[in-house]
Amino acid sequence: MSPPPSRTPQGHSGVRASVRALPLGIWALGIGSMFMDISSELIHSLLPVFMTTVLAASMVTIGVIEGVAEATAAITKVFSGALSDYLGKRKFLMILGYGLAAFTKPVFPLATSIAWVFGARFVDRIGKGIRGAPRDALVADITPPQLRGAAYGLRQALDSIGSFIGPVLAVVFMIWFANDISAVMWIAVVPAFVAVAVLAFYVREPERAQGQSTTRSPLTLADARALPSRYWLVVLLGGVFTLARFSEAFLVLRAQDVGIALGYVPLVLIAMNVVYAVFAYPAGIAADRVSARTLLLLGLTLLVAADLVLAAAATPALVIAGSALWGAHMALTQGLLSKLVADTAPDHLRGTAFGIFNLASGIALLLASVIAGALWSGFGASATFLAGAAFAAATALGLLGYRPARGTVS
Repeated sequence: MSPPPSRTPQGHSGVRASVRALPLGIWALGIGSMFMDISSELIHSLLPVFMTTVLAASMVTIGVIEGVAEATAAITKVFSGALSDYLGKRKFLMILGYGLAAFTKPVFPLATSIAWVFGARFVDRIGKGIRGAPRDALVADITPPQLRGAAYGLRQALDSIGSFIGPVLAVVFMIWFANDISAVMWIAVVPAFVAVAVLAFYVREPERAQGQSTTRSPLTLADARALPSRYWLVVLLGGVFTLARFSEAFLVLRAQDVGIALGYVPLVLIAMNVVYAVFAYPAGIAADRVSARTLLLLGLTLLVAADLVLAAAATPALVIAGSALWGAHMALTQGLLSKLVADTAPDHLRGTAFGIFNLASGIALLLASVIAGALWSGFGASATFLAGAAFAAATALGLLGYRPARGTVS
């Protein structure tokens, strides 16, 4: 009698098997991201309130700063991703980007005007742009194709752990320092430099195939044309998804709007990132096994629910609940979109592909954040989140009616 056929592990055993199978470099990339996010989110959980209460910035100004900052990161990713393909060296660019971001952290507590904040956010996002595409491409470089969803999910999960530890530290130190925002932001300097050290010492770049190191020319129009149509569909999806949401700074401002005490405003980001961290890795495993369209539709549904709760929120509990739903939507969609980019792009253009993808998403985030700030200033917070819900619902309906061709997103 022949033995029964082997099956893909399911449930908790499947999760454990995927964890054991992932390369150690994925853990190093995730832990480095975690420490940098502890630093960044500690600052970002307080920065919108700092800009409105200390520097007297308007909602439109905040929307422009956040949008320009993220668009800057996205534009930079195009060049860093293409450069990493050309040089065949991704780690150097990744460390450069993390290092640049680390050196901007002391500027935030020293800021005495919006110009200082804008400058620091601008340079910080250049650092993010330099590291983003090479890092995302490196994940695919060192991971077997059948585990890419799990790898991106794990990195996102560890990243999100940092994203809620940062706001937790912000709450603790706001109490400790009696709501002195500038003093609290100094705490963010240490984990930023820890992140750089972890990545520098523990990430190993794989050897390139012979003949790939110097035979390519820098980014050209031909490179973009060489990317397949199914990749461009993923770029379109990423841009549309980003238009349906906006900067998370508006979650912090919504918390302040409903009367959460200044020292406890970071609770909304804690709620969002706890949910993000819990579900990102299981969602990554699901991305290796379940229809991409199914997961994208579920993510959009959660985004609509989050926006509706935040639009109607009149109490801190509802704002926290809406932020948790926002985190669930991010967990289902962000790692999945990264996997789709890696799966649809040729190996030798993977950095370029991530750069172009992030450029499109960054431009969409700039537009979405500026619109959100204008709606908030003109019509109030509820109008901002209702508009987000409407766009997300329209996107879901479009995706529901889409019938993919063979080999595209399905």
